[in-house]
Formats: sequence, structure tokens, C-alpha cells
Amino acid sequence: MEGVGVMRILTAALLMLAGVTLAGCGADGEPIQPTMSANIGVGTSGAYVGGGVGLQRGPLSVFLGR
Repeated sequence: MEGVGVMRILTAALLMLAGVTLAGCGADGEPIQPTMSANIGVGTSGAYVGGGVGLQRGPLSVFLGR
């Protein structure tokens, strides 16, 4: 039954990605310019890399990443 939970999470993530893609390309109106961030850090446990992509339109903001 663990596979069912993983599939639901993947389905939800793909649906959100599809919505963000449609909003970003302007399919529902004027295109939204995405935001990006990238992080590189070094700590006592080693180096790490992170990043993300986001969209903001009015009060709604979606950000995927770290």
C-alpha cells in the first residue's frame, strides 16, 4: 500500500507543475515571469547546493525547491 501514497504525491506534484507551466506560458492570460534562486554553501558536514523556481501573481505565490 505504500506505492499508492507515493503515486498520489507524484500525481499532485505533476498537476501542480502543469498548472505552473500553463500560468508561466500565458495560456490563461498574460505570461508571468518566474523567479529563480540558487544557493551554494559549505558547512561542517560538507558542501551543499540548492535552488528553486517560483511564480507570484497577486496574493498567490508558488515556489518549488529549497
